[in-house]
Parts: sequence; C-alpha cells; structure tokens
Amino acid sequence: MKASQFYISTLKEAPQEAELVSHQLMIRAGLIRRLGSGLYSWMPIGLRILKKIENIIRDEMNRAGALELLMPAIQPKELWDETNRWEVFGPQMLKISDRHERLFCFGPTHEEVITDIVRKEIKSYKQLPINFYQIQTKFRDEIRPRFGVMRAREFMMKDSYSFHSSLDSLKETYQVMYETYKKIFDRIGLNYRAVQADNGAIGGDGSHEFHVLADSGEDEIVYDESSDFAANIEVAKNHPDKDKFKTCRGIEVGHIFQLGTKYSEAMQAEFIDQDGESKPMIMGCYGIGVSRIIAAAIEQNYDADGMILPKSIAPFEVIITPIGLEKNDEVLKVSLDLYEDLIDKGVDVILDDRGLRPGVMFSEAELLGIPFRITISEKLLKDGKFEFKARASSANQLLDKDALLKIILS
Repeated sequence: MKASQFYISTLKEAPQEAELVSHQLMIRAGLIRRLGSGLYSWMPIGLRILKKIENIIRDEMNRAGALELLMPAIQPKELWDETNRWEVFGPQMLKISDRHERLFCFGPTHEEVITDIVRKEIKSYKQLPINFYQIQTKFRDEIRPRFGVMRAREFMMKDSYSFHSSLDSLKETYQVMYETYKKIFDRIGLNYRAVQADNGAIGGDGSHEFHVLADSGEDEIVYDESSDFAANIEVAKNHPDKDKFKTCRGIEVGHIFQLGTKYSEAMQAEFIDQDGESKPMIMGCYGIGVSRIIAAAIEQNYDADGMILPKSIAPFEVIITPIGLEKNDEVLKVSLDLYEDLIDKGVDVILDDRGLRPGVMFSEAELLGIPFRITISEKLLKDGKFEFKARASSANQLLDKDALLKIILS
C-alpha cells in the first residue's frame, strides 16, 4: 500500500470526552470516528486492524472444527418470549417495530436464533456434536457508553454455540474452546489471564472469562500466587480462602459458558438418542469481543508517542519513510524497489510517498504503532545503508539490504 493512495487522518489532540488512553489514541490515529453516543465508524486504518483480529479468530475457530455462519442482527420478539428473556435484558435491549407493528430487537446476543436454527436442522445424535460461530455486529443500549469502543453500544463480536448429546461431549468441546481462546490471544500478542466467572444473564453451569491485564480495566480479578486459581470478584468473594489472594485489574475480552439445557428445554430443541428417545440438546456458548480487543491491546501497549501494536494486528507491519524522494531519483527508485521486494516476500508494508517532512512522517508512524520503520535518504544510500527502527525500541540500526531483509523476515 502506498500512503498517497490510502487514507490516513491523524489528529494532534484527542477530544475531551476521551478518558482512556486507548480511546484517545484510536481517535488521534484515525482508527475510529464518533457518529453518536456509543456509535463509531471504523476508518480504513482501523478496519485493517479489526480484520486482522477477525482473521486470527476465524483461523483458530476453523482449526478447532467450528463452522462459520451468519445470523440476522434483527431478531423477532417471539423467539425471546420462548426463553422469557424479552424482559430480562430490559432497557439494554434496543426494541424496534416494523410497519406492521411487530416487535423486534437489534440482537444483543444470539442464543435464541441459533437454537431456533438447530431445532429445525438437527434431529439425531449422529449429527452431534456440532459447533457454529459467527462474527457479527451486536447492540446493547448501555446506560452510559464510554471509553470509546471499550464500552460502545454497537460492537463487533465473535459468538459460537455448540450442541451435544451428553455432558461429557460438552465438557470436551468446552476444553477445546478454552485452549482455542488461549491460542487466539497468544497469536494476537496479549498479556491475559483466564479466570473463573459468574454466568450472569446468559445462564448455565460453568464459565471462564478471559481478561487482558491492564490498570485501566473495569473488572477486579483475584488470584492465588501459590496455585492456578483465578476468578473475577463475584466468584472469589464466596471462596473460603478469599483473604492472600492478590488482586489486579482486567479488561474482559472473552467469555465461555457451559449452558446445559437452559435454551434447548425452553425452545424444545431436541434430538433422538441411540435408544430412540427424544432429549434436549446440551449447549455451550463462547464469545469474544472483537472490537474491544483493539482497545485492550492499546491499553497494554503504548507510550508517550502513541500505540505500540503487536505485529500480528498492526495496520501495517513495516513503514518505509523516504526522505526527499520527490527531489532525488535514487531515493525514489530504491524506495520503490524495496517496497516491491517486501510485497513479493509477503510483508504487509506501506510506503509513505506523500513527501512529508521527516519529523511528521516519523511522528505519524509512531502514533499508528507500526512495528518496523525503514528510513531511506540520499546520505544513507551513499553508505549503502538503510535506517531500521523497531517501534518498541528507542535505538536505530544502520543495515545493508541483506541484513535489513533478514531481520524483517525473521
């Protein structure tokens, strides 16, 4: 990608209502733009980050044997009446009506919809277990939207739902999803912890939350240094040993549930077992806050100059910042050659060919959190060198092209 053909719109100052660092930096770096309370447009550079996260999630979910589908965002009231949840969600649910005065909601979650699909499609134990997932827009009418995409009303979520003929089968898939979530967050490059959690309004028999550790986190996590025990504060307050426990703050980015038969019984989602008897399917539910991950990653990875994004989700892996390319043909040629070379080698690179002053180019690259910066100038070329800088380091290195390519490709 060439910067002159892309759209980069950065700001020197963040709006006053931006309280968290992640909100400030996402606005300043041009990742998002506010439309209304808790509503944000994803600008091209922010969408690149969002799609990279989605791709990692999709890759690991597919490896785990889950099947992707896409359900409607708008859901009829009748489905929610079957589970008696139309009133449970209360004012959090955005309720709307069509021209025939039929009531719908903009889906805050999709348990009812997926259960409706499966009760019509799955009839036999031979078709189980099965695990469906989607990456979909949700809406929850937060009483006080704040912190940018961290607590927005409209957000992107990965939600998956598994169906089983036995509790042992559910527990097996639950463990697969637990390990899959760890792989997802490891690949993204997050410092996180899985904790025992309360099921809340979703219901069910057991659950874990995945928290990105950050001082700005809204949730309090307790853990035992002498064991693997970790839990959110709601679960830990009932623990008999709640008093060495240590505490830290976390941002919830994932939650997995063993739902049991709460929805299948209410909606009569049944299968025929090996003995020919009809039984309710046993369910699991597994969610990831896709858009929230970006804010959480920034809360863990920033400095005074901007974001320091992990390579896996940065908008670009490498930025080439040529000095004086509009005045020097050799600088232009070498910059284009390196740009094409990196593309051929599969590197996600952007060439800043806008002719900006060096300081402006460098500041923008730092703000955007691009992991690696390569500077080319007439002076450097006389010595056969390129200036290489990692975003997470304050030191520059002067390298020849072979050494430069080796360090980038490694």
